[in-house]
Formats: sequence, C-alpha cells, structure tokens
Amino acid sequence: MHNYSRKDRAILFFNKILLVFIALIIIFPLLYVLLGSFLDPSVLLSKGISFNPSDWTLEGYRRVFQDDLIVRSFLNSILYAVGFTLITIVFTVLAAYPLSVEGFKGKNFFMIFFLVTMFFNGGLIPTYLLIKDLGLINSIWAIILPGSVAVWNIILVRTFFKGLPKELKEAAKMDGASELQIFLKIVLPLAKPVIFVIALYAFVGQWNSYFNAMIYLEDQDLYPLQLVLRSILIQNEVQPGMINDMQAAAELSKIAEKIKYASIVVSSLPLLIMYPFFQKYFEKGVMVGSLK
Repeated sequence: MHNYSRKDRAILFFNKILLVFIALIIIFPLLYVLLGSFLDPSVLLSKGISFNPSDWTLEGYRRVFQDDLIVRSFLNSILYAVGFTLITIVFTVLAAYPLSVEGFKGKNFFMIFFLVTMFFNGGLIPTYLLIKDLGLINSIWAIILPGSVAVWNIILVRTFFKGLPKELKEAAKMDGASELQIFLKIVLPLAKPVIFVIALYAFVGQWNSYFNAMIYLEDQDLYPLQLVLRSILIQNEVQPGMINDMQAAAELSKIAEKIKYASIVVSSLPLLIMYPFFQKYFEKGVMVGSLK
C-alpha cells in the first residue's frame, strides 16, 4: 500500500468498505434462511435468531424429505438441468466452431440468421402452439429443448475459438490431422474455461426456471422443484402429505413456515456445491474476448 498515493489508498479503502457492505447484504439473508430452517417458527418470530439448542429442530427437513412430491421434483430438476446443460454445450460448441473457421463459406449468413433471433421471437402463444404440434406437451423435452441454444453463448464461444493461436491448427495440419481431430484433440481441451462457464450459466438458468414447466407440464410427477417451491412460497400451498389434518390451524401455520425455510435451503444446495468447483474456470471464462 505504501506505493500508492494518498488518494489511491482512500479509494481502495472506500472500495473495500463498499464490498464488505455488499457482501453482508448478500450473506445475511442466506444465513437467516439457513438458521431459520432449523429454528422453531414461534421462536424465530418472537426472539429472532437463537443459538439455544432447545430452540432448534429438524422437523422442517424431516417433513420435506418425507414428501414424495418434493423428492421426485428434486430429482426431476436435476434431470432437467443436466440434460439442458449437455444439450446447450453440444449444440453451442458445434455451432460456434464452424463460425470461427476462416474460409468457411456462408458463415456471415448464418451469423446474421442467428443474430436476428436475439431481437425477435415468436412470442408465448406461437411457441406454445409449436411445442404442442411437435407433441412435446407434458414431456421432459418441453423443458429441455426450448431455449437450450442461446445466440449469446454461440458468440462467446466463437470469440474464444477465434482467439486461439492459428499456429496450433497449422502445426496439426502439417502432422496430418483432420479438421475433426483438430477440433476434438486441440480446440476442445483448450476451450474448457468457456465450456464450463456456459455449463454453469445453463445449469443455473434451468435449475431456477419454473415458467416453462408451469405452461407445458400437466402431470404433477414431472414437476421440477422450483414449481413445487413456488406453490409453497408464493401461493402458500403446503403439500397435504406434509401436515396431518388433525393438527390445529396455528400448528399448521408453524409447520408451513418450517417447510418454507427448509425447502429454500434444499433447492439452493446444488448451486452452492457447484460454484467452488467451477470458480477457477468461471474466472477465466468471463474474460473471454475482453482483449479483443
């Protein structure tokens, strides 16, 4: 810090204070929900956060994991997110690589064709009619296929491919490698950072999505976790299997609060587990194309 001027040190100090403040704004609600999921709702409402072991309970988690619909919807969400991510990666990479190859005829036409879809779309009703005519209503493909290929991702990956040294491809061609071998053995291994970033975006976006499921799914057994969570949090509907009909109304309200907090924590776990493993690739991938 002694190498910085007084003005620079003041700016850095202010930035640190600001970042700590923003971090606390983000972390406090997460900690509140996490701790609230273990506390008795009456204690949480009367005393707030308590670290007294007698005030803690696992009743909310027990009821969540005992409910077949939540467990099934959790597995459905994993299936949808993983399937959506794989399709996104495969088609994005296969579309981006030809657009990055010099001398590929028609790439300008295809690039313009893709860009048009960024500004114009068919709208909700035509999209629904298309999904219906394709016979995808009430199937997992209605959740996985629509929106799996984003033009922004294609542009991002294409920019990364174009930034790779040309000498690598030229050396591989001199050694007798085909275009497919260059793509599989040279380009893809070097593209890990941007592929992991695309995978993270796709997984998080699909995991948090419920709108398509609300429109296209009719069978409750196919519901993702976010749609079930929406009914619990927004519509204030707790699944019948979680609460005994003989319990009093006040007890029902307390248990509903437990279930809400526990459901939020359960739905957030996969993302919290993923981020540490993707962090190093995310830091590299977000800078793709920045120098250009």
